[in-house]
Amino acid sequence: MPHSRHASVRRAAPRGRFDAVLFDLDGVLVDTEPWWNGVRIEFARAHGRSWGEGDQRAVMGGNSRQWAATMRNRLHLPGLTLDEIQDAVVGGMVARYRSDPPPAIDGALNAVRRIAGVRPVALASSGHRDVIDAALDATGLRGVFGAIVSSDEVEHGKPAPDVYLLAALRLGVSAERCLVVEDSLNGVLAGKAAGMFVVLVPIDSVPPPPETRLIADLVIGRLADLDPDAIAFDPDAIARAPGSPAH
Repeated sequence: MPHSRHASVRRAAPRGRFDAVLFDLDGVLVDTEPWWNGVRIEFARAHGRSWGEGDQRAVMGGNSRQWAATMRNRLHLPGLTLDEIQDAVVGGMVARYRSDPPPAIDGALNAVRRIAGVRPVALASSGHRDVIDAALDATGLRGVFGAIVSSDEVEHGKPAPDVYLLAALRLGVSAERCLVVEDSLNGVLAGKAAGMFVVLVPIDSVPPPPETRLIADLVIGRLADLDPDAIAFDPDAIARAPGSPAH
């Protein structure tokens, strides 16, 4: 059956079953990119600087060392160490998780639990491990993932593939048998660079650039609609799946 011209499949999925699903955190499971941005705005303001949308996009995907360096350069704060910048932002994020309910994305947490019931899952996040731990506690997802990887554990953050390759290694799954769930351009690029099948679930609060949809293998409207088995066994069915752009 030929695809509709609006079908979300970009290329055929591997035949058979995906062996694991790897999830990003911010923007996929919790709508926390506005939290990160707010903490950075307050940090900049405390130092007599401003922080805008372009600045926030410049740090998305980078590990803590990378985004701290980007912040120091963009804010023109050579007198601060990277550790000082990192500690201030990470501390602000952990404080938000402890004071406010986690901004969970509709259906996302249940989707992770559902998928984890039938195949290994991992969390592969650009976040600092302290922030990841705070998120796991706040969402009740601690113990669900077979592997948890922060980009701080690898040399390069997203869009480099390092964090996804390490997650697959820890699960004992080959990269080409992994399905990645992402919301950002750098995340999608990281998953593709790792040789994995990438599903994009765009989020309204921080929508990815239009080209992100062209790079991802599949675009769906909600994580709750993701069925890895439907993708693996019948690629044509993806175009008919709930949440796809064809509907």
